[in-house]
Amino acid sequence: MAKAKTSSKFSKETYMTWYEQMLLMRRFEEKAGQLYGQQKIRGFCHLYIGQEACVAGAVSALEKDDKYITSYRDHAHPLALGTEPKRIMAELYGKATGVSKGKGGSMHMFDKEVGFVGGHGIVGGQVPLAAGLGFAEMYNETGKLCICYMGDGAVRQGAFHEALNIAMTMKIPVIFVIENNGYAMGTSVARTSNVTELNRLADSYNMPNESVDAMRPEDVHIAVEKAAKRARRGDGPTLLEFRTYRYKGHSMSDPAKYRTKEELAQYKAKDPIDHCHDVIVENKWAAEEELKAIDKRIKARVLDAVKFAEESPFPEPGEVYKDVYMQEDYPFAKD
Repeated sequence: MAKAKTSSKFSKETYMTWYEQMLLMRRFEEKAGQLYGQQKIRGFCHLYIGQEACVAGAVSALEKDDKYITSYRDHAHPLALGTEPKRIMAELYGKATGVSKGKGGSMHMFDKEVGFVGGHGIVGGQVPLAAGLGFAEMYNETGKLCICYMGDGAVRQGAFHEALNIAMTMKIPVIFVIENNGYAMGTSVARTSNVTELNRLADSYNMPNESVDAMRPEDVHIAVEKAAKRARRGDGPTLLEFRTYRYKGHSMSDPAKYRTKEELAQYKAKDPIDHCHDVIVENKWAAEEELKAIDKRIKARVLDAVKFAEESPFPEPGEVYKDVYMQEDYPFAKD
């Protein structure tokens, strides 16, 4: 396991929360990968295994009613925000009880009740949406903000630069996060740009930016907390580069042969869940038996989510016409 590095800034409760949140994300994604192999889950499926601290550290740093938006690697975000795992698993199954009524699948999770405004399948498409969400909070003077996650490949999109430009110009309360896991699908960052310190892309817009070790929830929390304070006092956006790693391929169809076993082992040695485990044990906040009991409880919760998804009905055919337009009385929406 990773060597623990304690921090006096964070309490036992915070570490225990991070540990449980990240363990839930990990066990859920492991089960999702298994079910995909059994063809219980169809379509595309992008797992978050290894990147859990990117979400856990941010959620602990932000406030209720802040907005979250991300790409299609989107199962972990609603889990950390409190969405019931049953509803996320049912969505993966395409069932009517899913968080998007079975219409979104893996790449289009939404749960406005917890402030999660979606996973988005268009690469970089969520970035200008985040600027708009942040503008709405600013316009309505809510004191809230939007945090926007994207992959390292998304920064090659023009929409990324347009969003950063207008967000900085208008001082919109938004935190842009690049989850730099080293590869845009199977292409390394170094092969796509002369600039490999992706946070420096914000320099063009005179936007504050920082590179963060996102294998540690502490570092994520500190960086997001700083950016949030800046946004809430009206000083505008921040760009954070979260240096992280995915243990699996880009999607379930990717064998990830473009990287070495040594590279994978290097990052696994810094596993964020192992790190929190070690800090908890080192500080005697919980015994090994207690942590194993937490893991057992989480595994049972995931299995319960699978049972719920298996037993849930598929959407009725008429549902395909609903939720497309705002009008409740759209004529083709009749059953």
